[in-house]
Amino acid sequence: MARKRRSNGQGTLFKRNARGPWLAAWFEQTGKRRERSTRTTDKAAAERILAKFVADAALRRAGVVNPVVERMVEQSRLPIEVHLVDFEAKMTTEGRTDKHIDAVLKIIRRFANREGYTGVMDFSADALNRYAEEKKRADAAGNTIRSHVRKIKSFTKWLTETGKIPADPLISVKPPAANTRRKLERRMLLPEEFQWLRRTTEAGPDRYGIPRNERALLYATAIQTGLRSGELRSLTRGSMFLNDAQPHIRCKAGSTKNRKPACQYIKSSLAIQLKEHLSDRMPTAPVFHMPPTRRVADMLHQDLAAARAAWLAERIADPDEYIKREQSDFLLIENHDGERLDFHSLRHTCGAWAAMGGAHPKEVQTLMRHSSIVMSMDVYGHLFPGQESQTIHSLPDMDLDEAPTLRATGTCDPEPTEHQQYPQQWQRESARHSASRCVETEHTTNVRAEKPTSQSAMMGDGRTVGAPRFIARPRPC
Repeated sequence: MARKRRSNGQGTLFKRNARGPWLAAWFEQTGKRRERSTRTTDKAAAERILAKFVADAALRRAGVVNPVVERMVEQSRLPIEVHLVDFEAKMTTEGRTDKHIDAVLKIIRRFANREGYTGVMDFSADALNRYAEEKKRADAAGNTIRSHVRKIKSFTKWLTETGKIPADPLISVKPPAANTRRKLERRMLLPEEFQWLRRTTEAGPDRYGIPRNERALLYATAIQTGLRSGELRSLTRGSMFLNDAQPHIRCKAGSTKNRKPACQYIKSSLAIQLKEHLSDRMPTAPVFHMPPTRRVADMLHQDLAAARAAWLAERIADPDEYIKREQSDFLLIENHDGERLDFHSLRHTCGAWAAMGGAHPKEVQTLMRHSSIVMSMDVYGHLFPGQESQTIHSLPDMDLDEAPTLRATGTCDPEPTEHQQYPQQWQRESARHSASRCVETEHTTNVRAEKPTSQSAMMGDGRTVGAPRFIARPRPC
């Protein structure tokens, strides 16, 4: 039977069990009734605890104590694991994959245990900088260090945004620059290498329970679409749109790395092969029966080894040629520069072939589904053909015998132009144009119909036109 006792006329102490602790009941500043255990059987101690609860409520009611700050103090005292449970729920709600969530939590826990942290207020920018520096000295790849730092920072950023801590202690930490030295450098397959891989795979044995023709088709699809291993694994017969005027493959958002749906177009020749491959399958049937994730690279390596063996055997009767082939990197899993071929290299091959084929960098970015064109240029920029030569040929002719001298004002007109006669006015007008829109400088020709100039230059296409000049033309951003 519960016993009650009133204290200060504003709170109540009572017991639900004669041997249990005293329970305190009082009214918060909002008027809501609260109950809380004092965790003591000593009545005098329980009365002091109740008085503290009542006094705190009065201070909040008078505005002396800020409830928000008080809540932060309470949250900051909770163990890190309590916050990690909520952080995990937040990532799950965002649609993050289990693999990503596990990796983030593992890195945060490892860092916290390394530093001996017990609460979230223990996180320190200096400690994270030391952690990154030690990773660097341990020869960790630059992108790996960057990934660790960003994952740890995402936790403290979330703590700040949800009002669990007053300020982000890691806001000053800058992740190391992207695209620094990688621990694993991948290389692309050359077109000749892929032909050997395709032929020997189609003629070889089944591996990991996957028919030889299906493996060859898997490799071709990976190169032509740039889809990752997990994305290819998620494809079903219903993902293939092979009868359309432009055959394409759709990958659902839940299966892609950036959690966005992908639509990858393919050539009609590949569409015909896929259509034949899927002719007897249900819409929900998988397109490819792929081995476990850890065995996909092993499967490709075995097929590459078979292809290289067949390529070497082709010249076994010619000792000199055989030795040359044996010393080459052709179809080697790892070349002499330490670059490796794995299953993800097929995606790398997709972007590399597109760049070598003359695709615009923006087209390569779209094909590879990169978040920015900077990433595409960092990976494939050296493969875009002829960019330097095309740029240099677009410059004006510097032959003094055939082209007029360029003046310091940016024109080679023999007669003074308006902006030469009134340079200050022209500069003011140029400034106004620059402030309101993007200005592109393009090489154009100035043909004077009313008063032909005495000087003319013969262009490369045989047309006789007025001397070229540079004109700043505004173009919308």
